[in-house]
This record gives sequence, structure tokens and C-alpha cells, in this order.
Amino acid sequence: MSLADHLPILPIALPALAAPCALLVMRRRRALGVGISLVSCLAMLAAALALLAQASDGTITAYAVGEWPAPFGIVLVADRLAAMMLVLASALALIALLHALVTRADSKGWHFHPLFQFQLMGLNGAFLTGDLFNLFVFFEVLLIASYGLMLHGQGPARLKAGVQYVVVNLVGSSLFLIALGLLYALTGTLNMADMGLKVAQIAPEDQGLLRIAALLLMSVFALKAAIAPLHMWLPRTYAVSTPAVAAIFAIMTKVGVYSLIRVVPQVFGDGAGAAAWVPAPWLLPAALVSTVIGFAGVFVARSLSEQAAYAVIGSTGTLLIAVAGWQTASLGAALYYLVHSTIAAAALFLVADVVARRRGASADSASPGPDFAERAGAGLLFMAAAIATTGLPPLSGFIGKLLILKSVAALPDWGWAWGVILGTTFIGVIGLARAGSVVFWKVAPDADAAPAPLAARADFAAPVIALLLLAALSAGAGWASAYANAAAAQVLDPTLSAAVVLGEAAP
Repeated sequence: MSLADHLPILPIALPALAAPCALLVMRRRRALGVGISLVSCLAMLAAALALLAQASDGTITAYAVGEWPAPFGIVLVADRLAAMMLVLASALALIALLHALVTRADSKGWHFHPLFQFQLMGLNGAFLTGDLFNLFVFFEVLLIASYGLMLHGQGPARLKAGVQYVVVNLVGSSLFLIALGLLYALTGTLNMADMGLKVAQIAPEDQGLLRIAALLLMSVFALKAAIAPLHMWLPRTYAVSTPAVAAIFAIMTKVGVYSLIRVVPQVFGDGAGAAAWVPAPWLLPAALVSTVIGFAGVFVARSLSEQAAYAVIGSTGTLLIAVAGWQTASLGAALYYLVHSTIAAAALFLVADVVARRRGASADSASPGPDFAERAGAGLLFMAAAIATTGLPPLSGFIGKLLILKSVAALPDWGWAWGVILGTTFIGVIGLARAGSVVFWKVAPDADAAPAPLAARADFAAPVIALLLLAALSAGAGWASAYANAAAAQVLDPTLSAAVVLGEAAP
């Protein structure tokens, strides 16, 4: 077998090998540990791009670990959606890692790079796995790594938020296991492709239990995605995390969204009886409320990092408005906006750090502070990140929101969707404009002089790269939206992946 035959496992194997290697050398040869982490991220991006090229023509690749055939063995599935998410995660990882290195945030503890690699292993595994139990396993890998990363740098605020974060996710993991146990008892399998076939054969007397299991599973995904009312853990957790960590956390909620998109059509589609399209009655209302809460939070937030945290909730709600339609056009629009919103949120976290490192005791609070170095450059960065976050032209958020508005126009509740998206965009613009005017235009006369930043303008690099990626996504919107629509069509036709994963066992 050639290296190309093993491509699907590389995004998991690379960080799995890099993490212990970095851990072994970090104390004595820190530069080598950093190099291992950086090379691993670059190799992951190369593997993800290779999988994207492989999947772009509609090819679905099933990789049987240990050559055990599905549904009995562990199987990885690389299709258009999985490849897109892998490229997004790898690109975001490089941006976050660059910022951590430039600002030396990674040097505040010995375990940053091993934990960072385990986090990527969990993310990549969740995007590639073809069965629900291994989705649970990779969830736990990325969550355990995120506990350590969230506390990186220490401090009472991080410890307090970290306890809340751990407790909430332990509850979610417990519900996940209960749901898996019920589904396995009903279907005798945890392979998603196989389960999609087995749920159609469940006896009428077990339909109620099937719906309960499905609702439990959807609740877990909603918790991971921070959908209202299960969102309250996110703002404090993300706002107090190290900025480079918060930037990679921007994709964490998208793992929950990805799981919804992956599991619902595959397992709980038209043939699932009482569990058919189980999140349909509540997903749109929850998405609308999440969008309002998120951008209202942006409006009232007291710091730039808190605004970025609430923007994650608002943007997740916006893309779920489109997901709730479960149509090719709306799901394709959601996938395009998913890529944009993830990078935009990361950029806003990084810009908040650029500002905080220059304002001394004022940090990134949305209040007048001292005059500081490179204020004009930081202000331009914040303006670009704010434009991206709210979805104004010329960046890709404007195109993403237009695609969502167009795709939901044919749906029954399109008026609510349009009103919420347009209204929250306006609220977000006002909130970010107000914060920017206070931070960059007003100087407190009695404020202590701000210290010179340690990295001069080097910390501009990561947010600039993120914003350039959004400009590229805008320039290539035709190709990107066509790819997103093709990925959506592939996901909504579960027979395609079932035929590849199960082979002769598929009908």
C-alpha cells in the first residue's frame, strides 16, 4: 500500500505521535519540542489538503483500521465535509500556534504543545470517525486536552471558569454514553452507516425508546455547540483563556454543529420512524434565540475578548438557522458560513490580545485607557475583524449571510430568520463600533502609561493571516460555495457513504 492509501489516518496519527515526542523533550530542549509541534501542524495541513483534493470530485474514502471490515471494526470516512473540516482545523491550528510562539504564550507552562497536539488529534478524529462510539472517544480526547489548555497560564479567573467547564462537559459525556447504550441496545451497532440501516427495522414498541435516545444524543451535540439554552458555559470560559487557546477553541463549538450535520441525515433521516429528523421541531427556535443572545452579548460585553466569545455563540446560531432547513442549498450556505465564522472569531480573539498587550492595566476592556504603541495599526486590525464578525462587505461573512438569507427564503419560517439575521447584524455592528471608538479614539488622562509590547509588531502576523484567509474565501466564493453545496448534497444522501463503508453489506 502507498502513502496515499493511508491518508485518512494521517491527521490523527501525526498529532498522536507528536504529542508524546514533544512532551519528552520540552524540559531539556524546548526548541526541539516547539519544532516537533510546528512540523506536525504543517504535515497535518498537507495531509488535509491532499484529502480535500481527493474528495473534491465526490470520492468517499473508507479506511478500515487494522483491516477489520465495517461495521465490526473502526472505520474512518473521508468525504467532502470531513476534508473541509480538516483543512479548517489545520489552518486554524497554524494561526493559533504562530500567535502562541510570537507572544511566547506557550512558554507559560511545559505542557502547552503536547496538549495542543492532543487537542488536534481529538478534533481530526471527530471529523473522520465513522462510528458513534469513536466520536465519543475523540470528544473525550479533545475535551481532556482542552481542560489543560484552558487552564494554561494559571490565574483564579481561569480556575473558576475551568471548574464550570469541566462539570458541564462531564454531564454531557455522561448523557452521550447513556444515548450510545440505548442506541446499541436497539440496533446492535454503533457504526453510523450501519445504524442508519438498522433504525428502519426497529419494532413499533421500541420507537419511543429510539426517540428518547436520539433526543439525548442531540442534546449532547447542542451542548457542545453552545446552542441556547445550553450556552452559558461558553462566554466566561473562552474570554479568560489564553488568546491563542481561545482562537483554536473557536472550532470547538463547530464540532457540535458538525456532529449534528453528520449524524442526523445518516442515522435519523426519513427512515428512522419516530426519530426521523429528530431535532427539526426545536433547532430553528434554538438557533434564533442563540443568534439574538450572542449578538446581544457582543453589544453589552465589557471587553474585546468577551465580545469575541459572544460572537462565537451568535455566529453558531446564524449558521444553525440555515442547517435547520435540512436542504442542500441551506446546508451548503451554512457550511460556507461555518468556515468564515470560525476564522473570524479566531481573528477577533487574537486582535483582542494585540490590544491587551499594549494597554497595560487597561488590557482589552471596552473603556478609555492610555495611549499605546501602534494604536492605528491595531485599530485597523480590529475594524477588519469587526467587519468579518458582523458579516459586512467586502469579507466573506457578507457573502455567507447573503447565501443563508437566499437559501432560507423558500422555507416556512423565513421571515423570522431574515428578521433575526438582519437585526442581530445591526446590533453587532453597533456593539463593536462602540467598543472600537472607546478603545482606539478615547484616552483616559489619568491612566498609567502603557508598556511597550514585547514582540513589537510581530503579534500582528497571526490575525493578519486569518483576515487574509477570509479575503481569499471572499475572492474564491464561487468555488468555495460550489464545494460547500456539493458537500451538503453528499451528506444529505447517506446511501453514498453507506455503500462505501459497508461494501457488500449495504443494500
